[in-house]
Amino acid sequence: MAAAPPSYCFVAFPPRAKDGLVVFGKNSARPRDEVQEVVYFSAADHEQESKVECTYISIDQVPRTHAIMISRPAWLWGAEMGANEHGVCIANEAINTREPAAEIEALLGMDLVRYCHAWAPKESFSHKTRN
Repeated sequence: MAAAPPSYCFVAFPPRAKDGLVVFGKNSARPRDEVQEVVYFSAADHEQESKVECTYISIDQVPRTHAIMISRPAWLWGAEMGANEHGVCIANEAINTREPAAEIEALLGMDLVRYCHAWAPKESFSHKTRN
């Protein structure tokens, strides 16, 4: 299998970014003819024990999702990158490995990126640092 082309994220903090802002960005290594959507989803409360349909599988829905703006390939549920109403930014990066992929349907890395809309800043830190 050929290695994925590189994709890069960047963050600029003050004083490099003007007006006290933080700038987050990412290029995409997706095929150039693949449709990319920029989509906004409002915050929402969800029924207890409800499910969310991801790209290939369903998972338990969290009680509350925060508003999010994401960039995603039109054909999948997940996201290339996004930010939620609390300023939590996250992006997908390709990881090349020598281990073969499992032959089962599972969450994609881009599904995990979109799932960040459920996190507030304190929650996102604990999710990213948990073993």
